[in-house]
Amino acid sequence: MSFKRRQLTNVEILEIFLNSDNESEYESQESDSDSDSEELPLNLVAIENPESEFPLSTEEVPGPFEDAGGDGGRRTVDEVQEFCGSWKATSHFTPPGPAVCFDKSQSGVQRPLPFPTEAECFKLFLTEELVGEIVEETNRYALELQEKREPGVRGKLAKWVTTTISEMYTFLVTVLLMGIVKKNSLREYWSTDPMFATPFFASLFSQDRFLVLLRCLHFVNNATAILSDPLHKIRNVLISLTSAFGLVFVPYKDLCIDESLMLWKGRLAFRQYIPSKRHRFGVKFFVMCDVKTGFVQDIIVYTGSTTDIKHYEGLGVSGSVVMTMLAPHLGKGHTLYVDNWYSSPTLFQHLLSNSTGACGTVRSNRKGMPAFGCGKMQRGEVEFQENGQQLAVKWHDKRDVHVLSTVHTATMSATGKVDHLTGERKIKPDCVLDYNLKMGAVDKADMINSFVECTRKTNKWYKKIFFHLIDTAVLNGSIVHRKVITYQKYRENLMRELLEEHHTPRRPSTGGRPAADNPLRLTARHFPCKVPQTASQGSRTRRHCKVCLSGARRSKQRKMTKYMCLACDTPLCISPCFEEYHMLKHY
Repeated sequence: MSFKRRQLTNVEILEIFLNSDNESEYESQESDSDSDSEELPLNLVAIENPESEFPLSTEEVPGPFEDAGGDGGRRTVDEVQEFCGSWKATSHFTPPGPAVCFDKSQSGVQRPLPFPTEAECFKLFLTEELVGEIVEETNRYALELQEKREPGVRGKLAKWVTTTISEMYTFLVTVLLMGIVKKNSLREYWSTDPMFATPFFASLFSQDRFLVLLRCLHFVNNATAILSDPLHKIRNVLISLTSAFGLVFVPYKDLCIDESLMLWKGRLAFRQYIPSKRHRFGVKFFVMCDVKTGFVQDIIVYTGSTTDIKHYEGLGVSGSVVMTMLAPHLGKGHTLYVDNWYSSPTLFQHLLSNSTGACGTVRSNRKGMPAFGCGKMQRGEVEFQENGQQLAVKWHDKRDVHVLSTVHTATMSATGKVDHLTGERKIKPDCVLDYNLKMGAVDKADMINSFVECTRKTNKWYKKIFFHLIDTAVLNGSIVHRKVITYQKYRENLMRELLEEHHTPRRPSTGGRPAADNPLRLTARHFPCKVPQTASQGSRTRRHCKVCLSGARRSKQRKMTKYMCLACDTPLCISPCFEEYHMLKHY
């Protein structure tokens, strides 16, 4: 005979746990679990925090339900009831919401320029001081590489010349331009084949100079770097840019936090595998965006147990990420939108106590969530429950959707669409409509940059993160610019302005392989004409026929002709050389 164990509620679990005589009784019961596991009254794993995937070595902060000198997070049943309340069904619930009303007068750009140019907006983030530090470390690293070279070995490093701020800005423009002009490899940008040539790149850098700059690009002094920090290679740039993001722009009321994944398939201790993302393998970022403008407000790079966040007791890892990123914006009346990896009644109650609303999808088995009806729901059916401060929603669309909110009422609204089967207007809960409308800011930023991103394949992970941050700075600069032009047009204008300010045109190299035959001589329309007369020869002006002089089909001759092809600027005998030159690839 088999028995089906009843699923206990969170309050019942805590009552059993707290009614035990002492901790030793629990420990002895746990130690005997291997010998007689069937006698356990419940699975105590249910009271553990499901978000505690790894310990954080950063500063610990008291949890939302304990003082700094508390009892280590132990809570009585009354305290649990106080934070998650007794859930009950409702059909007309209006949450109290944050105690502070949001003041939008302080939001927006904090350093307005009268008529900002694209370059000025970009330099609010990638300042000349920051580029100067990059130049200093790049020159230092180039000297280190030169010292490591074996004597007598020549290469690009042997021709190294100290770089400057202007050259570094030109280098960044070249990298940004490569995001628009797509080619399979770096060397193809300096190809002399007329079918693939883009001479503009050669006017910015020689191929060797660009490649040696890319190799020596560096951001930290290796002698003084904190090696225990997994991001020490890029930490200075990351801090400088994220600080500038927060200083230049103050977000509007609605914020969203989501994950972003930068493609990286090389060896890296904190590389992540997320099958739901487009790239699947890569470096994970926690990103906070302003919903109204799409401005990227803050970025945290996930590095495992050393992730740069404060650990809030009782909120788990996901809640600690939210509290760390929202720290400068708490108590101002903002509304946060998150997905089900972050959402929990505990976190939302803690945000509400800090005058911050929240809304997001939530996992049905989160600690503190109510038990909804166990019956199978039909499409369009909804169930609301509230505990006085939070609204929990179970709505069946293609599948069950659970939403938690502290700012929405228990009402349904029309979506503006019609069901093609029944002909009825589609309605959804207000919280679902708002979530769908405001949750995609991070994914939209990734999508916009994916078409013109300058990140390229490289063996150094920190360089790829640097170029990813540059793309983010360009996106934020376009938002600060606030003119009605497309994002790609903003990037084009930005590159032109930076080149006008920092680039000195170089003379193209006369060396290298000769260019291939112009395919136009075989495809375009050509007509013979007479060679222009010179003052010395007059009507007797002649030039050497190119086919007779260099052709491979017959013996070479130094034959003079008075005819030429004007389009090709090539002297040719009228017959048969003119026809052979324009009809044969190998004449």
